[in-house]
Amino acid sequence: MDSAKISEIADIMRSHGLSRVRVEESDGSAVELECGVVALAAPAAPAAPISASAAAPAPAPAPAPAPAPEPEGDAPLDMSHTTAVRAPMVGVFYAAPAPGAEPFVHVGSKVKKGETLCVIEAMKVMNEVTAEADGEIVDICVKDGDLVEYGCCLMKIY
Repeated sequence: MDSAKISEIADIMRSHGLSRVRVEESDGSAVELECGVVALAAPAAPAAPISASAAAPAPAPAPAPAPAPEPEGDAPLDMSHTTAVRAPMVGVFYAAPAPGAEPFVHVGSKVKKGETLCVIEAMKVMNEVTAEADGEIVDICVKDGDLVEYGCCLMKIY
């Protein structure tokens, strides 16, 4: 397989938020591409004589928004000051660490930067999603068990 075709496959992986792809040719040769963004549970043993690796660059972090002014009384929230928590990968959204357990956060929960907000299961690996800023959860945009896409807004922090 030529390098142009491998580059094309890597571009498709990035555009669809895929972490791993295996392409088999009709002659029996195969290429596996793996993105370094998602940690895998165990390395896979190569099954074909030809193997290549390509790492997709991680998306650039969004600039931190200006600190939001504290709302007074019953004043409506200025949603332009919220920080969107986006899905870093395609997978299944889980609000709690285990079935039947208390969710990590609720609307109204105060969170600190680095605190776990939810889990996304991708390829049978549980990936924690953490807060990028201190604040309060003002909206949870998906339901427990929903399939989420890369870049999907999971929740908003004010």
